[in-house]
Amino acid sequence: MTGLVVCVLVLAAASTFGVLQRRRSGRVRVRARDEGSRLAAEELGAELGERATLVQFSSAFCAPCRATRRVLADVAGMVPGVAHVEIDAEENLDLVRRLDILKTPTVLVLDAGGRVVRRATGQPRKADVIAALGEAV
Repeated sequence: MTGLVVCVLVLAAASTFGVLQRRRSGRVRVRARDEGSRLAAEELGAELGERATLVQFSSAFCAPCRATRRVLADVAGMVPGVAHVEIDAEENLDLVRRLDILKTPTVLVLDAGGRVVRRATGQPRKADVIAALGEAV
């Protein structure tokens, strides 16, 4: 009987954790650790956008990264002066460590000067990316 109770408690805890993790994934938010973080064109390997830049950290076998790439490319195509830059996390480990990128996809929204204004971990929704751009431009 004790084994059954433990099993039920473990399943309940795992389910709760899964639901909370799923709700957080893809949310665009500001982190205190991003305060003052800036990225230059040299670090990105591409020019910054006139108004804002969407930086996506991806990895080769990441399925959500492909969907995120489409979302960010659509947004960059819709909003004038916004660039989309994709960075391979595995090839840029120093930058990944400096920016505390823990999983892919991670999206950083930069203002025109390269300052990080928002961050999303997981696949963001198009509406959330557009809203985050409002703060950057």
